[in-house]
Amino acid sequence: MAKGNILIVDDNKSILSALEIFLTPEFQTVTTLSDPNQIPTELRKKDYNLVILDMNFNAGINTGNEGIYWLGRIKESNPEISVVMITAYGDVELTVKALKMGATDFFLKPWDNNKLLATLKSALQLNWSKKEVSQLKEKEKGLKTEINREQKFIVGSSPQLMQMLNMVRKVAKTDANVLITGENGTGKELIAHEIHRLSERSHEVMVSVDMGAITETLFESELFGHVKGAFTDARENRPGKFEVADKGSLFLDEIGNLSFHLQAKLLAAIQNRQISRIGSNQTIPIDIRLICATNKKLESMVHDGLFREDLLYRINTIQIEVPPLRDRGNDVLVLADFFMKKYTSKYNKPSLKINQPAQDKLLKYAWPGNIRELQHTIEKAVILSEGNVLKPEDFFMRPILSGKTSETELTLEEMEKRMINLAIEKNNGNLSAAAEQLGITRQTLYNKIKKNGQ
Repeated sequence: MAKGNILIVDDNKSILSALEIFLTPEFQTVTTLSDPNQIPTELRKKDYNLVILDMNFNAGINTGNEGIYWLGRIKESNPEISVVMITAYGDVELTVKALKMGATDFFLKPWDNNKLLATLKSALQLNWSKKEVSQLKEKEKGLKTEINREQKFIVGSSPQLMQMLNMVRKVAKTDANVLITGENGTGKELIAHEIHRLSERSHEVMVSVDMGAITETLFESELFGHVKGAFTDARENRPGKFEVADKGSLFLDEIGNLSFHLQAKLLAAIQNRQISRIGSNQTIPIDIRLICATNKKLESMVHDGLFREDLLYRINTIQIEVPPLRDRGNDVLVLADFFMKKYTSKYNKPSLKINQPAQDKLLKYAWPGNIRELQHTIEKAVILSEGNVLKPEDFFMRPILSGKTSETELTLEEMEKRMINLAIEKNNGNLSAAAEQLGITRQTLYNKIKKNGQ
């Protein structure tokens, strides 16, 4: 027995009985109606997959207009439902009209049982497919909403930050290409997400691509996609990032790392607004909002022949410079408080506070690694804390070596500090791993860190 609920509507009760007897063993439920005016009520009672609908309901009238009318009503209330029209009159024009209005199929009285059953099962399969597509679309919409709802906070109130965010708000509502520049760790990707969130494309996804992490051999496959068999490992069709980002935003991070000859391929896609998958000659139109970011000076790279001038003009209709943390004044403490709340909650140390001397130390430090460095510094301090108050010695920062650029100019103590900081940074704050790399115990490393006030 096939799953599926079928509603049969015909004014001829003998037809209804014959169809009910024939179809009941084949489908889950079979319901019959002789009065089409009961259709709306019946459709509200149960989730029907298929309706078999007569074309004529009044004796002597064979125009099919009644059936066409009720077909329209059914499809209006439930576009996914399959409707098979049944009539004793083979009117080609009527058939075409019914199919154009959304009828799935059409058969004549008297019918052939085998052909009728095949027609109905095909119509039922179409209904399932439509429902599946509809569910996938709803799921996709929900996923897009969830992805774009991820909490990505821009924290601070300094004039420099407010000035930049004012520009972001103005630019976001347009479709202009944006180039975000600034030092490492300043939050360029965060600004890209804010542009997308405030844009007309916010109901679609923003796809992020780290251009520095894509190898030259995978560049075209990653960005433009490929078809099955295009190369050795192409075992299935795969869309590229441009296709995935269609109708949304495409964020190309670290675009300054893209090699010169690949810049031409990127430029062609941006200019033509279309791409072709590897192994296919078919062009695919793309509709994206392009946002790029870099910590490099692209104008200098153009001058040195390392970056295409025409590509630079394409990607920076608007350029937004993200200020370094050292220029944002008290935002350092605002951000520190934000990260404190995050990590004291994560590591279950809710009563932990930063004392005033420690706050002064945070304010005086130049933060060469910007917000990312501050975040890691706060997390390490919270993890290693032993009391309820964080003091200056609990914060381990890189020493700023005023004017000393050569290692030969450093003192032994400064060399030790540098080696410790490099080891900690290389091991992502894991003190045990850093101690092992330095050839000392974890306790010795911790003592040296406290002694040096890092």
